Amino acid sequence: MKIVIGTKNPAKITAMKNAFVETDAEFLALDIPSGVSDQPFSDDETIQGAINRAKGALEQGNGDIGIGLEGGVQESKHGLFICNWGALTAKKQEPIIAGGAKILLPEEVAARLRTGEELGPVMEEFSKRENVRKKEGAIGIFTNGFIKRDEMFTHIMNLLIGQYHYQTNLKYKLTK
Repeated sequence: MKIVIGTKNPAKITAMKNAFVETDAEFLALDIPSGVSDQPFSDDETIQGAINRAKGALEQGNGDIGIGLEGGVQESKHGLFICNWGALTAKKQEPIIAGGAKILLPEEVAARLRTGEELGPVMEEFSKRENVRKKEGAIGIFTNGFIKRDEMFTHIMNLLIGQYHYQTNLKYKLTK
């Protein structure tokens, strides 16, 4: 089986490999554009970015499964939350979608995003750390390391794979 992920972000690649640990699959990482804003600003836009990456990965990587993982933010009456979504695509199948943890961003970070800045660079300046989006992520900083970005995306990957297995087994049972 060939599994293609639509990013070269190390945290997301680690999440994919963590979730497929019990398989001898071939993994390929491709830099697939999300087709959405650099800073997705809603669940819907973040989901669309994940779907676009998954479909692009499947097609361009000529794989059996395409994976898209996308981070964004979602405004609510309580403030601006981090949101994270994933999509899994396979040939002749609708995308499977799953979402992950959400936490409220501090207002000093949220205010900058509302003016059009992107979370990654804002977090680097805020935390005085480099490559935050490729390492612990905002989730790692704001949970004091209790949850890191790769762990958060591994959870999403497990949700995607679980749904994929359920749907595959259900189709098998219905054809028997």
